[in-house]
Amino acid sequence: MKKALARGLLWALAALLVGAHPTPAQGVPSAPARAALLENGAYGGELITRVRQAKRRIICAFYLFKVGERRGNLPAAVARELVKASQRGVEVTVILEGARSVGRENRAAAGILSRGGVKVLFPGRRSVTHVKAIAIDDRYLLIGSHNLTHSALARNNELSVVLDSPELAAQVRRYLEEIR
Repeated sequence: MKKALARGLLWALAALLVGAHPTPAQGVPSAPARAALLENGAYGGELITRVRQAKRRIICAFYLFKVGERRGNLPAAVARELVKASQRGVEVTVILEGARSVGRENRAAAGILSRGGVKVLFPGRRSVTHVKAIAIDDRYLLIGSHNLTHSALARNNELSVVLDSPELAAQVRRYLEEIR
């Protein structure tokens, strides 16, 4: 019952995103997005696959990016793939929250990413950046509840969606560029 309700709510969210009546500044999507639900652990594999396939640009923002040292740590695998993407010429930008509660973990991840050539930004202190989104090649968008922690990627009840929508991915990219 919970899964069916969650799935229905996420599909409704995706439908609202695609069919919403945007403000003139946002533009109107010209084609419906193709969407797939990413429940719980499905997000990590989809994220890694999309990062590996990226050709031009990746921009993402996460409230928490906690790279652990244990074997099989999924955020560490994501960090490695982001570095590999950067090294093969993809423009990779990661925006992380710097607040005291998550700042230490995010700065550790930022060090790993920066040493690998990834551009890492911490927005100003005006407001908390609680976004969990990644736009790839102005086409694919992963958005939802997943932080980049091993718990979120492997154990928690989390719900996100992957959208194939150039219009929405470009809108999210522009939004993320503004919160830098």
